[in-house]
Amino acid sequence: MKEYSSDKIINLGFFGHGGCGKTSIGEAVLYLLKQNTRLGRVDEGSSILNYDEDEIARKISINLALGYGEYKDYYFNIVDTPGYADFVGEVFSGLRAIDCGVVVIDASSGMEVGTEMVWRYLTKEQLPRIIFINKLKKEHADFYKVLDEVLKEWGSGVCPLFLPIGQETGFEGVVDILENKGYTYKDGQRQEVPVPANLQDNIATYKDKIIEAASEVSEEIMNKFLEGGEISLDELKVAVKQGVREHKIFPVLCGDAYDNIGITELLDFGCGMASGFALSREIKVTNIKKNETKTIKPDPAVTPVVFVFKTVSEPHIGDMNYVRVLSGTLQSGSTLLNATVEREEKINQIYYVKGKERSETNKLRTGEIGALVKLRQTKTGDTLTSSQEPLKAAPIEFPLPSMSVAIVPKSKGDEEKVSNGLARLHEEDPTFTYQYDGELKQQIVSGLGELHLDIVIGRLKRKFDVSVDLEKPKTPYRETIVKKAEAQGKYKKQSGGRGQYGDVWLRLEPKERGSGYEFADEIYGGSVPSKYVPSVEKGVVEIMANGVIAGYRVIDVKATIYDGSYHEVDSSDIAFKIAAQLAFKSACEKAGIAILEPICDVEVTVPEQYIGDIMGDLNARRGRIMGVEAEGRLQVIKAKTPQAEMYKYSNTLRSVTQGRGFFTMKFSHYEEAPRDVMNKVIEEAKKNKEAEQDK
Repeated sequence: MKEYSSDKIINLGFFGHGGCGKTSIGEAVLYLLKQNTRLGRVDEGSSILNYDEDEIARKISINLALGYGEYKDYYFNIVDTPGYADFVGEVFSGLRAIDCGVVVIDASSGMEVGTEMVWRYLTKEQLPRIIFINKLKKEHADFYKVLDEVLKEWGSGVCPLFLPIGQETGFEGVVDILENKGYTYKDGQRQEVPVPANLQDNIATYKDKIIEAASEVSEEIMNKFLEGGEISLDELKVAVKQGVREHKIFPVLCGDAYDNIGITELLDFGCGMASGFALSREIKVTNIKKNETKTIKPDPAVTPVVFVFKTVSEPHIGDMNYVRVLSGTLQSGSTLLNATVEREEKINQIYYVKGKERSETNKLRTGEIGALVKLRQTKTGDTLTSSQEPLKAAPIEFPLPSMSVAIVPKSKGDEEKVSNGLARLHEEDPTFTYQYDGELKQQIVSGLGELHLDIVIGRLKRKFDVSVDLEKPKTPYRETIVKKAEAQGKYKKQSGGRGQYGDVWLRLEPKERGSGYEFADEIYGGSVPSKYVPSVEKGVVEIMANGVIAGYRVIDVKATIYDGSYHEVDSSDIAFKIAAQLAFKSACEKAGIAILEPICDVEVTVPEQYIGDIMGDLNARRGRIMGVEAEGRLQVIKAKTPQAEMYKYSNTLRSVTQGRGFFTMKFSHYEEAPRDVMNKVIEEAKKNKEAEQDK
């Protein structure tokens, strides 16, 4: 393959709601780039981009996938991303690889939750955006209805550059508004045709809208527009490209990827309107030597700055890091510094990636996307750079997990295999996390939804040959005291020889929620020697960790030792530790114990028509609605909800909203549980304790 200068490299990413046809567009692009001899089909399992076993079985995209190829003296990289909210981490990775986002919309479904979600992400990353209205051959497909929705939502910067010829099953091609040319397709082959007469009025209307949008970008066009002067096609194209680059114009293209209609126009548009973006995007970096943050422009002539946006695990070669060269040139055989962990890495093989296929190259230039293998300590979000001027790009801020399950190996002795497998899977997918909770004695795995965790557990079995059972995770309740109380704890033991003696008076006081534990020493006159006070505190800390009535950690308590007695011969550290625990337990019984439950901040994003159902469901889960905010056409319901009530909430949300809602959840605070919940927790703790004793 010949070398391309960075201004000839075009990096497009496909984003949108699940099922809108992103992967089909990617397959059509690869076909036109001559990377495949026929159109890959997701539904037939022949897709280049959906090659994972889970993707083939479920007929959906789960992983980010790459492709590349040459077209009209330009070099294209494409990044295909999943549309389902459970796999949004892949979207976050893809955003860091591209220069222009193609937001795909199903012409029959219109704007959906996933559409608005990816638009927000692209906006936050300050990326140029193209809109592609897909599936125009589908029943109930309506280009103009979707266009109206998009204009209403995203404003006057939305400019159709193409219009459909025909509709639904009669859709056969597109009209290029700027060129005033028509193209129809038969068996995927394009031919130029006269522009249909019935489209002339629409063409004139939208041509005026393009000129209006261009005049917002170009003062020269503005003046000509106001004065009624002639605006040339070249002037208009230059202004549109500038508007796309500056995020002021969002071109609308259209077609049907399944029948390869409109994809040639997408590639032609990329050549004319998205070329050079790899050199125009400014990059914020931190010089880790000077601890200075600055902005750099991509420059092929400087030392390399290479960002790792995704890590995948390959059976025969180990971890493979997908990278984007932000600046400079990456050469095989060179040594670079991983600026994130400050360790050097030898660059061995470099690959171009197309689905699961790899093609070796000896270098990647500014703007190019590729893969590195056999790096020792490099993972997703790291930056490889020069040790002389180590520049680090900001890591990817992945969304936090919102669902957890506990896993138990089916075979004893598989714990280490499970742990190793989970670690490798987390490297591939940072939105999946795991931890062993020593307090709850459970291995907890967390992800973005039930489907996400199903995929992870399946990969654990397939890649690491370990099977696990799933359990509901225990809730990390807490205990605390209700009021102030004092009590004595005396430990006295005489069994021949030296005895044991410790006598402690403790005062317990409730503290403000979330303020933690405090220990105070108010011993005066030496009733308890100072050398035994640390043992008293140690006893208090130990009993607090194990709980008093239900086995959950005691929090938000001030414990004060204010009196006691000792024996010159029989007193010891262990005696005062035990005495302190007796005093603490006795004081808790007087003060009264409350069970605290974890409360989470929950944000549920749904279309407006589902607000009532979602609020009703959250109320039924003992949630408190804190407010509702509009976010575009969507509504964000904010609530504080007990963690115990949110298990498998993603299933309910998907069912209620027909897959159009998503949520985030994070721990907020602890608060006192209702009496019925408290009694249930205490009763369950007693049963568990009895079961343990019977073993």
